Amino acid sequence: MSEQQADSTRRIRRVLSTRQGGVSAAPYDAFNLGDHVGDDPDAVRRNRDRLGAAIGLGAPRLVWMEQVHGRGVQVVDEPVEQPAPMSDALVSSTPGLGLSILTADCVPLLMWDDAAGVVGAAHAGRQGVRLDIARATVEQMAELGAQPERIEALLGPAICGGCYEVPPAMQADVEQVAPGSAVRTRQGTSGLDLRAGLRAQLAALGVHRVQVDPRCTAEEPSLYSYRRDGRTGRQVAVIWIEEPA
Repeated sequence: MSEQQADSTRRIRRVLSTRQGGVSAAPYDAFNLGDHVGDDPDAVRRNRDRLGAAIGLGAPRLVWMEQVHGRGVQVVDEPVEQPAPMSDALVSSTPGLGLSILTADCVPLLMWDDAAGVVGAAHAGRQGVRLDIARATVEQMAELGAQPERIEALLGPAICGGCYEVPPAMQADVEQVAPGSAVRTRQGTSGLDLRAGLRAQLAALGVHRVQVDPRCTAEEPSLYSYRRDGRTGRQVAVIWIEEPA
C-alpha cells in the first residue's frame, strides 16, 4: 500500500493498495479486497481487516459501494455494515470514515476540499466517465460546502490508453462527453484514455489541481487487471479525514 497526505489543517489521508501483502490464493493472490469476484470470503474478510488495521481506521469504518458503473452518489456520515446500494461514488464530511473504491482497470477518483472538510471517492470506468460521475460527485461535495476551485483530485492507477482498445463507436461516444479521451492504442486501433477524459471533465467543473498516478493496471504486475487476467482480484483506493487527536 502507498499512503499520501494532503497538506492542510485537516489531515486528509489517501491510500492506494497493490496486490501484495494479503492472504488470498491464486488467481486472487494476494491482497484481494473485492468480495464479488469469486474469492474465498474468509480471505477477503482477513484482507479487509488487514487494510483497516494498517491505515488505523479499523475494518468497520471502511465504507464500500455496490459499484454498478453508473453515476449514483451516496453521502455517508456514519459507518455502515452493508455496501452503499447502486452507487459509484461516496461523499462525506465526517472524520474517520474510509471511502473505498474497488478497481481492476477503472479509474479510482479521489477528491478533497480540505478547507471545507469534505472528501469524495468515485469509481470511474468507461460508463462512469460517459455518464460524468465526476460532475455528480463534485456537485454532491458542493452540497456539503466544498468549492470546485478548492477541490484537489487524484486519479489512481488504471488501464492506459495504449492498452485500452474499444470499438470506434464506443470511443466516439465517450469522446463526446470527455474530450481528449480518444486515443490510438499501441496496435494503432481505437482506444480510450479515461484519465485524460476525466481531467477534461474536472477542468470544465473548475477543478484544476489534479494529480495522476501514471501506473497502468494492464502493464503493472503488482496491480490487478481484469483486461489482462480475466478472473482476478481488486485493489482499493481509500480517502478519509483523519479524526482530531
